[in-house]
Amino acid sequence: MTENDLLYTLALNHVPNIGDITAKRLISHCGSAEAVLKEKKQNLLKIDGIGRIILGDLFETHHLEAAEKEIDFIKSNGIKVSYFEETSYPEKLKHCIDGPILLFQSGTINLEQQHIISIVGTRKITTTGMAFCEALVENLKPYNPIIISGFAYGTDITAHRAAIKNNLQTVGCLAHGLNQMYPQVHKKYKDDVEKNGGFFTDFWSSDAFDRNNFLKRNRIIAGLSEATIVIESAKKGGSLVTADIANSYNRDVFAVPGRTTDSQSIGCNNLIKHQKAHMLTTPLDVPYILNWQLEEDKKPVIQKQLFVELDTTEKTIYSYLKENEKQQLDVIAIHCNMPIFKIASVLLTMELKGVVRPLPGKLFEVV
Repeated sequence: MTENDLLYTLALNHVPNIGDITAKRLISHCGSAEAVLKEKKQNLLKIDGIGRIILGDLFETHHLEAAEKEIDFIKSNGIKVSYFEETSYPEKLKHCIDGPILLFQSGTINLEQQHIISIVGTRKITTTGMAFCEALVENLKPYNPIIISGFAYGTDITAHRAAIKNNLQTVGCLAHGLNQMYPQVHKKYKDDVEKNGGFFTDFWSSDAFDRNNFLKRNRIIAGLSEATIVIESAKKGGSLVTADIANSYNRDVFAVPGRTTDSQSIGCNNLIKHQKAHMLTTPLDVPYILNWQLEEDKKPVIQKQLFVELDTTEKTIYSYLKENEKQQLDVIAIHCNMPIFKIASVLLTMELKGVVRPLPGKLFEVV
């Protein structure tokens, strides 16, 4: 978009009573943000859902003055701005009715033709939750997913660090402008995140820091992703809000179950109990349910060992596949009388031993 288009879009974005949904309605009716701000008030009042309170001080000049200052910040800091109707705007976010009309970006983010997942959870993550999060990201590495999170304490920063460790792209969605970093202690990770992805926000540099911003930010975390994964959560928490938003967008949600006595597992257990999330017990649950496929040239080449030791479970699966050739994961589970999550985990181990290999369509065969 041109600087002039950005100026008027920022000015419209600055009007207190006009949120993203209303702004999109006005732009759709008038053709552009500039046309909205130059339209007669009586004509705007004819639009369904637009009243005098919403329009408020729409035509006050201080909105354009504020927009000019924000453009100065954007230009002087190399901030990339994506407009909701542009091709550079994240494709999945375009389908969210309340997606921001403008998205500010720093770093080297590239969302094209990528699997994108959000990993969220409690700020008081346990050592068990941390280990699961790290293992999840490591095991998903062959699928090259982008890891989205909120750059907060606990689960968020664990997910970002795991992505960086595995050379995966990661994106932090911030609840403030790009002129600051919260929490301050995470500033040391800023450069690594921007080298391996970057940051998104719809907040201005002039926006006051407010804890309510975190809930607003969560719609971007959920909207960017094809699935949201909740690692741990208490009975209430921001990650549960993100999961609810993801459900409202018809996106997949996963939750890691825990013991009923663990306070940081109550939220996840409730998501599963109320059928708001898939149960996530092994990393392979994610590509299986989302139907991710590895490209043939990206699959690891595993040399079959001459003398491989298989345990009882592995021998059962191997014998079944040897006799029945190519079979789907759920079919193997039924005939071997085992739950899918266990079959998936065992098959991964057998693949690493070089005795089975995965095929398109969730099929497996012996090597």
